[in-house]
Amino acid sequence: MIRTALVIGGGIAGPVAAMALQKAGIDAVVYEAYPSQADGAGGGLTLAPNGLDALDVIGLGDLVRPAGTPTTSIVMQDWKGKRLGEFGNPPGVPPMQFFYRSDLYRVLHEEAGRRGIRIEHGKRLVGAAETADGVTARFDDGTEATGDILIGADGIRSTVRRLIDASAPDPSYTGLISFGARVANPGVPSTEGKMPMSFGKHAFFGYQVLDETSAIWFVNLPHAEPLSAAEARQTPASEWLPLRIVRRPRS
Repeated sequence: MIRTALVIGGGIAGPVAAMALQKAGIDAVVYEAYPSQADGAGGGLTLAPNGLDALDVIGLGDLVRPAGTPTTSIVMQDWKGKRLGEFGNPPGVPPMQFFYRSDLYRVLHEEAGRRGIRIEHGKRLVGAAETADGVTARFDDGTEATGDILIGADGIRSTVRRLIDASAPDPSYTGLISFGARVANPGVPSTEGKMPMSFGKHAFFGYQVLDETSAIWFVNLPHAEPLSAAEARQTPASEWLPLRIVRRPRS
């Protein structure tokens, strides 16, 4: 019988997995490689209705919903601004919810703490060994932890996956880099829950104006080689995408 679990990764998935395990009667501890919490880090993401339903099962749905904003539909456009179509969820299905990752992270970590979930920072996994009683995880600070099972919630470059299968493929670069920004006081009207997305010949751009105080934009650009965040920041914004303001005549 499984009674204890070691969850590797303290971002979004790790604490949620630990709370789900706790609901099933399994004592889970989360181990995070970075030395401190990731408050304020990250961009944005949307959760579909089935994702929120899954959070409802473990009593998290009503806690996270107030931190999000409904995305009622996506408006597809070409690179000239021509409207190609609009789609949302079928009638009777709630809309997706857009979240700033930092807000979702904060709510989940606060609730994990309230439920007594232990999250240990500065624990970068370097090895694991199966034993007669379960599995022992080894961290780069020289410490170890033992549990009945080991669960990986440590991202696309997962150490856990590599330990399970040394021949597991690495992430494959698609030839696109993606970045975006949160905008305070955007100075344009709300998109009323809609998320316009424009597809060019080589690039993609999307945005949503949440209200008069907040908006987000994101872009995919072609690039021959992958870039780290530090390398991307070395390139001035003016070189990524020349900005041209076109004043359209009023109709």
